[in-house]
Amino acid sequence: MSHFTLRCRKCGAELKDVYCAFCEHCAGALLITDYKVPFAINSERNDLWKFNWLPVHSHDFDQPGPVVYKSEGLSDHLGLSNLHVAFNGYWPEKGAALKTCTFKEFEAAIVLQNARENGVPGLTVASAGNTARAVCHLSATTGFPVIIVVPKMCFMEMWYLRGPVKVPTLVVGDGDYSDSIDAAKRIALLSEMPFEGGVANVAKRDGLGAVLLEEISFSGRLPDHYFQAVGSGAGAIGVFEMAERLIRDGRFGSALPRLHLAQNLPFAPMTKAWQKKSRALFKDDLRPELIGEITTRVLSSRYPAYSVQGGVFDALTASEGLTYGIENQEVFKAQDLFLETEGIDISPAAGVAVAALINGVRAKSVGNNDTILLNITGGGEKKFFETHKRHEVVPVFISKNISDKDLKDVLCTVLKKNS
Repeated sequence: MSHFTLRCRKCGAELKDVYCAFCEHCAGALLITDYKVPFAINSERNDLWKFNWLPVHSHDFDQPGPVVYKSEGLSDHLGLSNLHVAFNGYWPEKGAALKTCTFKEFEAAIVLQNARENGVPGLTVASAGNTARAVCHLSATTGFPVIIVVPKMCFMEMWYLRGPVKVPTLVVGDGDYSDSIDAAKRIALLSEMPFEGGVANVAKRDGLGAVLLEEISFSGRLPDHYFQAVGSGAGAIGVFEMAERLIRDGRFGSALPRLHLAQNLPFAPMTKAWQKKSRALFKDDLRPELIGEITTRVLSSRYPAYSVQGGVFDALTASEGLTYGIENQEVFKAQDLFLETEGIDISPAAGVAVAALINGVRAKSVGNNDTILLNITGGGEKKFFETHKRHEVVPVFISKNISDKDLKDVLCTVLKKNS
């Protein structure tokens, strides 16, 4: 018997034998995983699979997990006594072993294992770069088939850990991340490899929520505050959902961590909507041309899970959360500060989160003695490439306006070439 079921957050209906879907009764409501067992950690393991609150029943491959440590350098600089850093990247000295240098590896591992257990023959995955890199890596190492779709503007985030790797990769040359999502959904229908589902996929959210489980493993309690940069919102929702479960468990605290979520200005649709306490995003804040002005293209989703039942708006409401708009120069300064104080390079998206923490301290939105969990969603690339070789991805370029006939022809060629 399974240790979890899926439930609609809105109507409470329990769903069985589904891979990834919205509730058939409620439009615009996320499903949520209900675990039937108390939270537990396997003390004999030191990886992602040590947690029992994951929507899988076994594992067919090894997967490093999150690393949480207590900051000394950055905490001293900011005057914080209890700053915990979730470092999700490559930093062997700290025990961080994510070779793709991104917390999207957790998402990719759980999504692929969950799909395999549900008899899914393969997946079509849209990404702004980091997820694609992680999924490519795990597809190559596990043999689980995937088709990757990324926008040209985010293609620089793509690289292989080893070569040659036969993972079909399509690049939308004239569109952004949201156009890649649209293309991926079309490809899924033509290829019979289902769309991975984005934020609707409970495996994605629970995999990203494992960061909070590692905090519990480290400190034994829920933090008072949680800082993260957001694009689609899947990671923040995953942490929020894990916090709700941990509160129901009763052993780790009774209050939700206050969510502090940040985006890169001028493309910050969720930040701007929340600061006006609007459940709806504003069309003017979703203009594609704004994406070209930000340094963190991985945060560029025009389809974030903000308004949906159980999404970012609800998570911010429940936790009395705050949002931050971070300018490019603040991102660069925050990256430099983290390197100077903690001793490791971090990604621009992680720099957005560090800058938000700096602003939160200045605004006294956090107390000096509060327990704070800072999610460094990516880092260690420079360290990784000191000892590893980067292998470039050779993609096939398509237009967002490609016809179904031409798209089918491209797929046939790509799949045959990579078989």
